[in-house]
Amino acid sequence: MVEAVADRPSASPLPKAAAAARLIALLLPLALLAAAYGSQYLGGLFPCEMCWWQRYAHFAALPLAALAFAGPAESSRARTFTMLAALAIAVSGAIGVYHAGVELKIFEGFTQCTGTGAVTLEEIIHAPLIRCDQVQWSFLGVSMAGWNAILSLCGAAAIVVLALKGRRA
Repeated sequence: MVEAVADRPSASPLPKAAAAARLIALLLPLALLAAAYGSQYLGGLFPCEMCWWQRYAHFAALPLAALAFAGPAESSRARTFTMLAALAIAVSGAIGVYHAGVELKIFEGFTQCTGTGAVTLEEIIHAPLIRCDQVQWSFLGVSMAGWNAILSLCGAAAIVVLALKGRRA
């Protein structure tokens, strides 16, 4: 009886590294975009130009991560799409570092007016003026751009480590 139990492959409750990597690659940008849109539509915070840039990178990560689910997690195709999603997430994090630096006056931000997507004169007149160098919200002394940088860069690093770990296993 003991031998039969010992011979059974152990079923790990944790997903394999490659599967975890692609799951993080999908859920992280979804969560960060949900937080961004939640703060906009529920919290009344309007995004500046650099906020949109960070969102665009997460939007790029989503279809890449979704394509990673088209086959087995350990396949080279799934791993490639997962790594590309990690790259897009890291780009958002890098933009977040720059944006947080602009907020902290470490880097110079825009020296010209940036648009908000308004098209008509009426929309332009009533559009809120959102500056990239002013923090609208912070938690523990870190702005939303800073949190995006931390979460995106740490998440992208975790995805890469897990994807590479799954390759060696």
